[in-house]
Amino acid sequence: MEYWLPVIWFGVIGFGVLMYVLLDGFVLGLGILAPFAEDEGQLDHMMNTAAPIWDGNETWLVLGGAGLLAAFPKAYALVLSALYLPVLLMLIALVFRGVAFEFRFKARRAKPAWGAAFALGSIFCAFAQGLILGAIVEGMPMQEGKYVGGVFDWFSPFSMLTGAAVVFGYALLGSTWLILKTDGRMQQIARTLARPLVLVVAVFIGLVSAWLPFLDSRIMARWFEGGNFYWLFPVPLLVIGNAYALWRAVMREGNDAQPFVYALLFFVLGFLGLVLGIWPNIVPGLSIWDAASPPSSQGFVLAGLVVLLPAILGYTYWSYRVFRGKIAADAGYH
Repeated sequence: MEYWLPVIWFGVIGFGVLMYVLLDGFVLGLGILAPFAEDEGQLDHMMNTAAPIWDGNETWLVLGGAGLLAAFPKAYALVLSALYLPVLLMLIALVFRGVAFEFRFKARRAKPAWGAAFALGSIFCAFAQGLILGAIVEGMPMQEGKYVGGVFDWFSPFSMLTGAAVVFGYALLGSTWLILKTDGRMQQIARTLARPLVLVVAVFIGLVSAWLPFLDSRIMARWFEGGNFYWLFPVPLLVIGNAYALWRAVMREGNDAQPFVYALLFFVLGFLGLVLGIWPNIVPGLSIWDAASPPSSQGFVLAGLVVLLPAILGYTYWSYRVFRGKIAADAGYH
């Protein structure tokens, strides 16, 4: 079990992070697209598509963070030491976004201000997540498993690029979610926004991929060492195929679910590429076995997870099933 417990926890944390990105990504995307609403009523409609289910999305972020602390405390300490400011920005923006979401529905005269706060919180949160991703991919200076860099070593042109890429990626998720959940004028606007966003996100993926070989990155090295590229190259091919399928889906009307599904697959494939590039490390340069807590600690927390994870999956499925279907423009949130 000393070998398999870290592997299990690596899968659990990865699953939690991926679920957060997929489920909260489109809500952040709604905030990013908020400035494109034609009036306050239309922004109400956009937010009402996510109002019944958005509260539970952060559960997955808590699961990923708490799992990292419990199962891989060395990695948790390293990430927070290196990325303290971006993580703090993300958490503050999440709080700001959440408060704005709730207060806007209750406000009257200040409603536009809370709408702007919802948009800003969403943009900054998405950008901070992109910064964190870029810094991890680029690598963090460390010695003997400890961070030895400066406070702003995460700040680089590459991390700025990944920050912007995540903002546009979430905006794409938000626009395809609106295609799925609305009709009429709101859906037309969503399709109009989704079409250029597909191209922009594809360009960002190309830029990040072209930049990777020029980074001193352990993730990039893994892709090309020991013939690994020959069994990893299907992932980039799937990304290209998915981009083409997504473009076709947003260009033609009909199956409103297809654009959202293909947009989700964009993130799944990107996450899969990251995991394949980083394995068997929890962060670049630190393996899951070197970073792991004692087996007794991992086993104890895993016993609780056996009960907790099915409950989270159950209420997530239930909430999305109950609130499935189109959301009418006059639907209310209280």
